Amino acid sequence: MIMQNYVGCDISKQWLDFFDETSGRLRRIDNQADTIAACVAGLDPSRDFVVMEATGVHDRLLRHALAKAGVPFSRHNPAHTHHYAKSTRRRAKTDPLDARMLSDYGRRYQPEAEPAPREEVEQLQSLARYRDQLVEMRATAKKHLAEAFNEIVIADLEETIAYLDTRIKALESQIADVIRQNQDAARDQALMVSVPGVSKVGAFSLLALLPELGKRSPKAIAALVGLAPFDNKSGKLNRRSQIQGGRSRVRRPLHGSPHCHSNL
Repeated sequence: MIMQNYVGCDISKQWLDFFDETSGRLRRIDNQADTIAACVAGLDPSRDFVVMEATGVHDRLLRHALAKAGVPFSRHNPAHTHHYAKSTRRRAKTDPLDARMLSDYGRRYQPEAEPAPREEVEQLQSLARYRDQLVEMRATAKKHLAEAFNEIVIADLEETIAYLDTRIKALESQIADVIRQNQDAARDQALMVSVPGVSKVGAFSLLALLPELGKRSPKAIAALVGLAPFDNKSGKLNRRSQIQGGRSRVRRPLHGSPHCHSNL
């Protein structure tokens, strides 16, 4: 039986730091497609497992290269890995040390490998993220409009809000097209919106931001979203269970936030 070798990778916009637990080797490479491909080519899919923190777009090239090479990997919430680092009494923090810590984290918890990135999911995520930004801009403009008294400012804000309405509507149309072109996504969305209270915004937010839905247990999904209550009891202290952490951008449309108003 081949022993799993956990390779920690600390990711930044400019470079990647790798630590190989078996060889004890530290290596830094540019966060560029060609250098990443060359580095990943030296990994053994049957033995090596890459552990990294979730860093948004900065880990995208690495995830795609690993998936193409068949090398398993997992991403983790930085808050969790930082708590782990504190528990091991690591006080210093550098990129190489973080890579070593992630290797230790993998060996300690032996995480499951993530599925390979899917183009349609990444496209939905990009569109949904940009839509969220425009919706927040519109909410801010509406707040300023409610407080404005100068006619020039009022006219400009009304024009800005109308423009954002148009852009948000166009984005939602593009999102709907992406979903229609994917049989699985279209089926899942139709199933979600058939549930009373689930809007089209809530459905495409789940499709884009929670691709694990249907692939993990209900309890695991609730924890990922931050809807699983955690006990808060110690000795005579018996406080109410509370939810915490998780993906706030997924919870927002589920809770019916006014910032998620849809034109769909």
